[in-house]
Amino acid sequence: MTESDAKVDLRLYLQDARDALLWKLEGLSEYDIRRPMTPTGTNLLGLVKHLTGAEAAYFGETFGRPVEAPPLGIVGAAEPNTDLWATAEETRKQIVDDYRRVCAHSDVTIESLPLDAVGQVPWGPRPELSLHRILVHMIAETQRHAGHADIVRELIDGTTGQRPGSDSMAPGDLAWWEAYRSRLERVAKEAGSGS
Repeated sequence: MTESDAKVDLRLYLQDARDALLWKLEGLSEYDIRRPMTPTGTNLLGLVKHLTGAEAAYFGETFGRPVEAPPLGIVGAAEPNTDLWATAEETRKQIVDDYRRVCAHSDVTIESLPLDAVGQVPWGPRPELSLHRILVHMIAETQRHAGHADIVRELIDGTTGQRPGSDSMAPGDLAWWEAYRSRLERVAKEAGSGS
């Protein structure tokens, strides 16, 4: 496999995760994309905002190509979790447009550098990482948060799947899913009572 082929594969998986994440916002109200759906406040728009900062940090700053983006809450003097929610003044359009702009900037970094190019991560225990390592990390990071978005979206309105029109779920109507969930609950209780 050539380096060019490897980059194509890596970018395909990164873009697939980016697309899945943004699809989770479609058709929802401003309230629903901002709603904190877990005890730690996980919300759809916050996931996009966070990944905007992550892409900018890893593909921008790390390789000497800074790009304007929300700062990561885990780095520097930013308020904790400030990158994981949208203020009332920040619009969906602004955050999504920023994400797309920063992703396009990231894609230029990926295209213009060899996979063994070394960048300087300004935090953490291993400050020097290759573009290849950063790509693998960002695929994992984006897929992880796309998975969070899957669950959050299902909690909001029941929408499931990786992309529009995807039939990646078992076939079944609402009654089938309720019976399935009840069966799992019953098994969990049985297993729990035996321990």
